[in-house]
Amino acid sequence: MTRVVLEPHAQFDLTAHSRATSIRSLAIATLPHPKLHRSTFLYVGTHSGTVFSLSADSNDAAQNGNAVLRKLSFLRSVSVSDAAVESISVIEEFGKVLLLSDGALFLVDVELSNRASKLSFSRGVSLVARRRFRNGESEGLGSGLGSGLGSGLGLFQKLGGVRELQSEGGCVFALVVGKRLIIAELVLGNRNGKSERDDGGGGGALVVLKEIQCVDGVVSAMVWLNDSIVVGTANGYSLVSCVTGQSSVIFSLPDLSRPPRLKLLHKEWRVLLLVDNVGVIVDAHGQPVGGSLVFRHGLDSVGEIDSYVVVVSDGKIEVYHKRNGSCVQVLPFGGEAVGRCVVASEEDRDGRFVAVATATKVVCYQKLPSVEQIKDLLRKKNYKGAISLVEELESEGEITKDLLSFVHAQVGFLLLFDLHFEEAVDHFLLSETMQPSEVFPFIMRDPNRWSLLVPRNRYWGLHPPPAPLEDVIDDGLMTVQRASFLRKAGVETIVDNDLFVNTANRADLLESAIKNISRYLEACREKDLTQSVREGVDTLLMYLYRALNCVEDMERLASSANWCVVDELEQMLEESGHLRTLAFLYASKGMSSKAVHVWRILARNYSSGLWKDPTFENGIEYSGENLVSGRAIAAAEASKILEESSDQDLILQHLGWIADISQVLAVRVLTSDKREILLSPDEVITTIDPQKVDILQRYLQWLIEDQDCNDTQLHTLYALSLAKSAIEAFESENISGSLNSRNIETRSLATLKNSIFQIPVRERLQIFLQSSDLYDPEEVLDLIEGSELWFEKAILYRRLGQETLVLQILALKLEDSEAAEQYCAEIGRADAYMQLLEMYLDPQDGKDPMFTAAVRLLHNHGESLDPLQVLEPCLMQEEEVVAIGEAAVEEVVVLNAPTAKEWKLSPDMPLQLASETLLRMFRARVHHHRQGQIVHNLSRAVDIDARLSRLEERSRHVQINDESLCDSCNARLGTKLFAMYPDDTVVCYKCYRRQGESVSVSGRNFKDDLLIKPGWLVSRS
Repeated sequence: MTRVVLEPHAQFDLTAHSRATSIRSLAIATLPHPKLHRSTFLYVGTHSGTVFSLSADSNDAAQNGNAVLRKLSFLRSVSVSDAAVESISVIEEFGKVLLLSDGALFLVDVELSNRASKLSFSRGVSLVARRRFRNGESEGLGSGLGSGLGSGLGLFQKLGGVRELQSEGGCVFALVVGKRLIIAELVLGNRNGKSERDDGGGGGALVVLKEIQCVDGVVSAMVWLNDSIVVGTANGYSLVSCVTGQSSVIFSLPDLSRPPRLKLLHKEWRVLLLVDNVGVIVDAHGQPVGGSLVFRHGLDSVGEIDSYVVVVSDGKIEVYHKRNGSCVQVLPFGGEAVGRCVVASEEDRDGRFVAVATATKVVCYQKLPSVEQIKDLLRKKNYKGAISLVEELESEGEITKDLLSFVHAQVGFLLLFDLHFEEAVDHFLLSETMQPSEVFPFIMRDPNRWSLLVPRNRYWGLHPPPAPLEDVIDDGLMTVQRASFLRKAGVETIVDNDLFVNTANRADLLESAIKNISRYLEACREKDLTQSVREGVDTLLMYLYRALNCVEDMERLASSANWCVVDELEQMLEESGHLRTLAFLYASKGMSSKAVHVWRILARNYSSGLWKDPTFENGIEYSGENLVSGRAIAAAEASKILEESSDQDLILQHLGWIADISQVLAVRVLTSDKREILLSPDEVITTIDPQKVDILQRYLQWLIEDQDCNDTQLHTLYALSLAKSAIEAFESENISGSLNSRNIETRSLATLKNSIFQIPVRERLQIFLQSSDLYDPEEVLDLIEGSELWFEKAILYRRLGQETLVLQILALKLEDSEAAEQYCAEIGRADAYMQLLEMYLDPQDGKDPMFTAAVRLLHNHGESLDPLQVLEPCLMQEEEVVAIGEAAVEEVVVLNAPTAKEWKLSPDMPLQLASETLLRMFRARVHHHRQGQIVHNLSRAVDIDARLSRLEERSRHVQINDESLCDSCNARLGTKLFAMYPDDTVVCYKCYRRQGESVSVSGRNFKDDLLIKPGWLVSRS
């Protein structure tokens, strides 16, 4: 990924000041400025021993257009020695610059206002490295350095020395002198104790703290990190402890490799070790961390700025990312064969500048702010690179999460205007700060209800102002066409190549745009939005669904909880014919009257074929089945609304057409338990169409059974309605009697299927007549008197207490012997069975006697009949007596019955039919008589046994002597009165009075817990 991290800031041409020398060393530092808060200075060391100071913040140089790079401001120069200035170390906190030239160390102030002073130290210094803290402050050892004092003393104590400091302050350096590594403190000030800044003169001194024998080989690179010093030789890299002096090899360099180079990475507080074109990052212990950096070529010098490493090689500046090692920018510099180059960067993790120098020229580069980097990528339409950069900055804590969301939204708008609608919405959804109202102008032209909700001037002006999607697509296609002409003319454009390769037509682009904007608004519905924004989201989402003719989505939105504005959608839905959606919308907003009215129109149009539901127009022929289905759906949706409504006038107004379509739905409306206020029964009954008898009956049934209505008028009305329907059904069956039984059964099933009841009307009538006590039986009886509803008449006569008529209907009309006998059992009198028997033997009206039923009655309930009443004295043929048998005669004699010649049974009744029953009657009589005698005798035996046991208990003898004690108080009984309980415990009379006669000393209550002793009836020896 290529992006702009550095941009040229200013340059300096050494030939304008000195043509006889070239640049050897370079340093850059940000120092306090009397006018500015902080100012950036560059120090250039030459081969001739001169140091130049430059300012990177001066605005004196004029710019003649963007192509002209302004010049670095030249400040001063100072001559150090006749040899080259090998290194420059800026001591910011003391305002000094430490210079290494010709093996000696020199000190000069940062303004280069005084001549360089040579430090009194042995010659032969080849390298200088300063110990720094991670926070960027140097380590001081003097008494006047504040926080640096404690840290310095800590280091000094680690080095094993104790001394009293008299100077103002100092900092610690590591010096390479031959094969020795010397740790020395730079102490500033003069002999009188005044600082150089006070008197304008003086210098400093190096105080040796410790000497360490250096590693083998010539040390050509050195970095001091914490308590370890990393040194590089031609053989490899080593780690030297400044405390113990011990060294350890980090790794060795291969033969014929480039000289070692080291760079302290201030931001990560690690060291970059270079091996040819590979950079290895190690920590303070010399352990590699993270991945390696692989550079394109061998490099001359390396610098650091923020999260990047800057290297110079072959006349090019390359910028690499520390984390992933990718090359993010390449800048041309000086051309090929430019010679050795030097890179210098600020020794601060927040540095903004990096300087690159050739033999005669210095160019200062400034880091482009992160926001500007993002903008540059967006202008080049490198959206993925912009997002990657933003996520990287957010993970490093350099930008906030809100800015990440901001960039996602910005990228989304740019993609939208580039006609990449799906990707645009993906970025919209990733933005947590983007407001849904920002897409409103793409859907509805301004001005509109929500125009004031759209945020203004929130982005970087990289995209055109919002416009309707149609205009965006037209402008985008025009841009693509214009870019195509330019490319043919050889002019490069930044239009996406995909648009040239896969050019879509306007209709497809518009459909894609609407679908994806709809997807975004659907996701926004789940967010916590203000009411006005919610209204805009749902209303405009309905517009988009309508544009795509997504009927299912429209109806789903309208029927769910929504914030749609009805006034904005009403006319559109009416004109487009989406009446179902309009009805759902009315219902969701509580506009029940309008919703039901729309459903009524739909039902009417369905039946007349004037309107077709879009859900049925999917290439299928519009058939009658769809008509029926559409009408039923309209009625069902209307009934759902009316079920929850308590508006009685509205319900009764629309009940008729719903009942015409489905009586079941009409019943649901009337019997709904969802409404808070019940309908007036009188008004409902008056409104129901007299032809819709099932609806009336189901409504009355609901009132009586579910609502526990006790109104006698309603009970009577329900009974009369059922009776009338039962008579009509009975007569209809009689008319169809000429048909065969199969056709009758089929027609009955069809009738039951078309009814809203699963039970036939006669069965419902019978159930109600038996279960209710509040209807008027006489009024119902008057209605069915002339009909053949005999069982229903029996129920009503029973309610009126007409037992004889009930028995006549059950026994003679219905010939239901079981029901007649059950009714006799309910009466509970023996004469009822006798009366039933008489009806069987003498049915009257010319009917033959019902001997089989009479025999059944005698068989089931003969023991309840008196044989003397059953067998009245009458003349009986002698041959029939013989048929009865001797056993019968014997039992008759036992019962003292009349002789057989005196029995008066009907001469028409064959006696052999009742012979067995009569014998069983007689035997039952004898069995009951003998059983009673046994029970009587057993009762007498038990009574005698109880009397005998009581007598034995009372006649028992108890012997008491002087040693006998009361079982309760343990007092001696002697001649005292005492009492004995049935469990053989003996107490004195006093304790007996206290205990009572029912509870013994053991606590047993003989009234509750009886004590049973076996008598002679149970066991007697």
